[in-house]
Amino acid sequence: MYIDLPEKRYYKIGEVAKAFNVNTSHIRFWEKEFDILKPKKNKKGNRLFTQVDIKNLQIIYHLVKEKGFTLEGAKAKMKEKPKVIKDNFEIITRLENIKSELINIKNNLE
Repeated sequence: MYIDLPEKRYYKIGEVAKAFNVNTSHIRFWEKEFDILKPKKNKKGNRLFTQVDIKNLQIIYHLVKEKGFTLEGAKAKMKEKPKVIKDNFEIITRLENIKSELINIKNNLE
């Protein structure tokens, strides 16, 4: 899944929800359910997500929305083999990028 976010140090929850095409309540719920999500909070209590949080959200989104895992299943999978899950997700992301580049090249040749 391609996430269109500008390069910044911190992202607000609204930006993150829009990038993932989910409600902000989804993001808040996932934050409570998954231990790997630890957004910083400012004095007002607003959540500020870092690049690491975005990567973790991508993995959660991939497992829950794309692969069809339940939340409990996704939590168990991430606790069972976190390194393998992250590595596999990075490989899938790279392959999707290569595929989109190849499709662009094919379309330009036609």
